[in-house]
Amino acid sequence: MSSSMDKLEQVVTGWAQISVHPHRFGGREFRYSQAELGHIHADGTVDVPFSPSLHDALLDERLAEQHRWVPNSGWVSFRIRNPQDLQHALWLLRLSYLRYALKSTAQPDDLLRQQDAEWHFGPRFVSLLSRFKSAAALTPVTPL
Repeated sequence: MSSSMDKLEQVVTGWAQISVHPHRFGGREFRYSQAELGHIHADGTVDVPFSPSLHDALLDERLAEQHRWVPNSGWVSFRIRNPQDLQHALWLLRLSYLRYALKSTAQPDDLLRQQDAEWHFGPRFVSLLSRFKSAAALTPVTPL
């Protein structure tokens, strides 16, 4: 499982504003600035926090499972067992990443469109992610 963990860490740490830290329950934790966007344990389990709407959609579509230790917390779990699972774990982490990235960009619609084209989130998740756009981006600019 070490090679999957290494590959996951290599990809995620290549994203803007991401840092990696030891996780308090073992494994590696990924942060966007100071916010944890998820972590991976030595057994290949990836745990990711989501808003209630994203959490519920992921469970509804069977794209993740309830967190094994804190099932009603907003966290989901996903176990990497093969190369396809690694791609899905990265998809989950990128979904979490976008919750923060959309809040800090001046062009959230462009970012969301580009990320959907690359990561294939689909209409339901694009709609749910749209709720995370920065307040500044939602405020119309009044011409002088």
